[in-house]
Amino acid sequence: MNDVSTGLLAFDTPERFLEGLNAWVALESPTSDPGAVNRLMDRVQADFEGIGATVERVPGTQGRGDHLVVRAPWNGLSNERGVTLLAHLDTVHPIGSLALNPIRTEDGRAYGPGINDMKAGAHACFVALRRLVEEGRTTPLPLTIVYVSDEEVGSQTSQALIEAEAKRSKHVLVLEAARGGGRVVTSRKGLARYDLAVRGVPAHSGSAHKAGRSAVKELAHQIIALEGMTDYDRGITVSVGMVSGGTAANVVPEHATASIDLRVPTMADAKEMVARIEGLAPVTPDVTLTVTGGMNRFPYTKQERPDVAELFDHARSLAAGIGFDLQDLPSGEGSGGSDGQFCIPYASVLDGLGPFGGASHTNGEFLEIVTIEPRGTLLLHLLQTLK
Repeated sequence: MNDVSTGLLAFDTPERFLEGLNAWVALESPTSDPGAVNRLMDRVQADFEGIGATVERVPGTQGRGDHLVVRAPWNGLSNERGVTLLAHLDTVHPIGSLALNPIRTEDGRAYGPGINDMKAGAHACFVALRRLVEEGRTTPLPLTIVYVSDEEVGSQTSQALIEAEAKRSKHVLVLEAARGGGRVVTSRKGLARYDLAVRGVPAHSGSAHKAGRSAVKELAHQIIALEGMTDYDRGITVSVGMVSGGTAANVVPEHATASIDLRVPTMADAKEMVARIEGLAPVTPDVTLTVTGGMNRFPYTKQERPDVAELFDHARSLAAGIGFDLQDLPSGEGSGGSDGQFCIPYASVLDGLGPFGGASHTNGEFLEIVTIEPRGTLLLHLLQTLK
């Protein structure tokens, strides 16, 4: 990476940016509706092809939408490891959410479903490439942009694609919205997802209650044990998010299930907690437990990755030249999970680079308009200076 140089481009005006962004937001794209996601993919593909980029469409699988791999016009046949921008176009908002959170601007904020998580960051990738093309500029390294369709549900169908592009990359810039106050992410907690299935012994709840072994009662014991594994001082959380069980009010339940979410700050914590969850034992006699799942995204920290620290320092220097102080989340606390974690074994990663707002995943989701230009300009300067 080089020093900040002169002649770097500025980003689009907020007005021009929002005109294009709102066209993407208007195409609702819940993960669960591949047809809707693909309508947005059609628009995004057309936008990029309109500025001369090469677009590869990767067909969706397992009931998910397609993915896009966009390559800058100047990449050519270069085998050099380059810069990859990573974004997702799916949202958590069901079709019809536009009626609850219509596209509009009020008091310095732009509104719409998915605008903060993460269509603004996704659109920033397009605008950055368009600015370079319009000004006849190129980047020192090959530039690739990856859009996936299933990030909100764990990226099961896109993980292999993301990893393949990460292996071709020297740096990966993830355009998720920044965390509070505009912080970028240089460390992330690991994430594991498990399903716990309990099988008891069914019986009539009146005449044969003693013969039964309640799966629901056993699940209650396990929920208390799992939630008790949370250790805020260590940054470890275990959450039981969904439960179900039983067949009828007058039957001792034979079946019960729960979903488990585990977050850990280090690999040592991951190994410990995985062993504890996968080693759960029943409290009730004659009841069996089945635990399935595992680590979905692995933890990393800036302290353990000098290349990530160097990338952040470079970005912070660029931000200072633009006129703002770029801060990060060095502990990973509050960072959540990201597709950038699939890339960290292969490349340096800087996450949370998008414009930002708030109320993500709600019907009040918004983007702070004032963040568009500085965050977009930082992205452009990174593309022009990373080597």
